[in-house]
Amino acid sequence: MTDAQLRPPTMADVARQAGVSHQTVSRVLGDHPHVREQTRARVLRAIEEMGYRRNSSARALATRRTRTLGVVASDTTLYGPASTLFALEEAARAEGYLVSTVSLRKLTVEKLSEALDHLSEGGVEGVVAIAPQRSAVEALAELRHPFPVVTVGSGPGVGIPSVNVDQHLGARLATGHLLAAGHRTVWHLAGPEDWLEAADRAAGWRSTLEAAGVEPPTLLRGDWSPLSGYRAGQELAGWLGRGLTAVFVANDQMALGVLRALREAGVRTPQDVAVVGFDDIPESEFFAPPLTTVRQDFSTVGKQSIALLLDLIEGRALSGKPRVAIEPQLVVRASTFPYAPQPEGTSG
Repeated sequence: MTDAQLRPPTMADVARQAGVSHQTVSRVLGDHPHVREQTRARVLRAIEEMGYRRNSSARALATRRTRTLGVVASDTTLYGPASTLFALEEAARAEGYLVSTVSLRKLTVEKLSEALDHLSEGGVEGVVAIAPQRSAVEALAELRHPFPVVTVGSGPGVGIPSVNVDQHLGARLATGHLLAAGHRTVWHLAGPEDWLEAADRAAGWRSTLEAAGVEPPTLLRGDWSPLSGYRAGQELAGWLGRGLTAVFVANDQMALGVLRALREAGVRTPQDVAVVGFDDIPESEFFAPPLTTVRQDFSTVGKQSIALLLDLIEGRALSGKPRVAIEPQLVVRASTFPYAPQPEGTSG
């Protein structure tokens, strides 16, 4: 095997194979209009036969564009951030961009600054930050960056361009569904205090009850894990017969723990206590019983985030700090239906 066969083909190799100049190959790769169709076809055939791939570094030098986007993320072991990251990478590839990802344990000012510096050195043209915690958004707001930044999961009140699922609406859908089924009130197991999505879901739950003239019960709090849901479920089981008939849980993993704790306490779902989750993880329809939940469209989150970032990179007209809100969808399953309201003083 010769040295030429061991190394990847170059533009010069393609030119020799097609019987044209180096400049002609470059024009074909750049989709230049002033190339004869017969010549273009010969060059493209040589490219395909030889398996030529254009060097991205050389292209970047020629065009001053790297076609690389950065993503900064944390807590990617959780379903929401992990699904968002996958959707961003998929959407970027569909637009012809590579993605460079930095995963951090915690989005502090120092760590974020290091991550943005690292991405800047790598020549990214813009960054999407998956920043669902209040502390992460505050840290981002403090930093200056040499490229456009879009946040995901940061809620509607940030001063940075953002794309978010409407968490408040999702909570209203969940809580309203339970009230419409005849439940007199709805309990809520919220996520961690620092998470903006948890705060928005709790606010949506509370506002829906208050709009119905219902005093919200004591809010319980977990850490997104099934274990925290299980412990909260044990506490909730003690309220059976004292007004507890329905629970809105801030994510499906905690709902899984709640369902197990209720089942172990002899509480039937949905006959005694109806349960609604949030996220619609792939396993939720296989819970016992299948879980009613709020579905987030992570694919659309990815597409809209990349589209917004590219608008900023290209300098297309944008007014103020653009925010994109994506509507969630309530998915009704057996954990909430059927339900028949019972007389006061009995279990629901």
